[in-house]
Amino acid sequence: MTVTDAIRKAWVDQAGLKAGQAMVDSRKAEAEGYRDLRLPTLTLQAQGVRTNEPMMAFGIKLNQARIGMADFNPLVLNHPDAIGAYGGSAVLQQPLYTGGRITAARKAGDFMAQAEAASQERRKQETALAVVQAYFGAEVAEQALKWVGDTETWVKGMEDFVGARVNQGLMLESELQRLKAFHAQVDAQKAEVVMQIRSARSGLGLLLGQGPVDGALATPLEPGTPAPAAAPARRPDLVAAELQAKAAGEGAKAAKGNNLPEVGLELGAGTLHHSWSQKGDWTWAGVGVKWKVFSAPDLAKARAAKAQAQAAKDMQIFKEQQAEHETRVAREAVTAAEARYAAAKDALAAAEESRRLREARHKEGLAPLIEVLDAEAAVQGARTLILQSLYELRVSRASLDLATGTPIEGVQP
Repeated sequence: MTVTDAIRKAWVDQAGLKAGQAMVDSRKAEAEGYRDLRLPTLTLQAQGVRTNEPMMAFGIKLNQARIGMADFNPLVLNHPDAIGAYGGSAVLQQPLYTGGRITAARKAGDFMAQAEAASQERRKQETALAVVQAYFGAEVAEQALKWVGDTETWVKGMEDFVGARVNQGLMLESELQRLKAFHAQVDAQKAEVVMQIRSARSGLGLLLGQGPVDGALATPLEPGTPAPAAAPARRPDLVAAELQAKAAGEGAKAAKGNNLPEVGLELGAGTLHHSWSQKGDWTWAGVGVKWKVFSAPDLAKARAAKAQAQAAKDMQIFKEQQAEHETRVAREAVTAAEARYAAAKDALAAAEESRRLREARHKEGLAPLIEVLDAEAAVQGARTLILQSLYELRVSRASLDLATGTPIEGVQP
């Protein structure tokens, strides 16, 4: 598995990103709902009733178109017999003017849907950075395990050599015991590194939406020379912040529209039956105007929405400034990591040469064992430094890509 494969698998299978995509789909559905606010509303109603309430009984007979002179008898009006009816109605309502609320809501919904999509792209890039950290963290631990194995082999060879000299009476037993103590430290390091490998592979599996990763990791730990990068796109989180600010502005317009007049059209038709043949039918059409001239809660909501719009604009400015800061810091981190890696390579070469010379002098009886062990400890320290610097170089380059909006490891969504 290459790091590119790992990033793409995380984008497809990770539950956290799936949840983020569900949020994108939800926002898109909400935006479609806001766009449909301009469409008319059709309401169908069916009803059946039986009553002897005087007003209703008279009204039902009137709607059934069967009022006669006898129905105006005061006795009948005051004490009608129970009457039954069934029927229905259809009402079509169309908003004509709503103080700009529908237009503002539609725009706000579109902006929020686009902002959520941009946020999802940012979450993908953040996941890619986490994959890079876990992937190369596992590789660092595996390389450390190989070097611990080399050290273990070296210690065993030294134990055989010193043991033979002790048996010949040419060295003290304490020298052999010193080596055994050093060997025990190597065994402890090995156990620690094995734990780190398992932890790193488990963390990588979590990011990929699976259990611990078992296969080989194919991307080399040492990075190559980076190819000239194309001009980076604008960071998705900055795009999201701008869209959120626009949505908040439209929300303020919608809240202001609550205090403006509304104009609506209503068309309707109804029928009420006494029997299938005895019935009354009617239609109506109307245009109405409604205006809440004063509403303290709506005025307060308008002020709150205006404040939220200003807060969103300020947050957009802060995020822009934060992005510039993160880019500067990331560039410095890459420069420092490259310098540390170059120094670590020189340190490792020098430490290995020092160990070789001291080991040769020790076998000739010209240097004590402690100098050889000190040289081996220096080699281990240099190896640790080179692994740390390699890891920091990989991660700092990925962090710079995240800060500038460049695809991490060149992987496009």
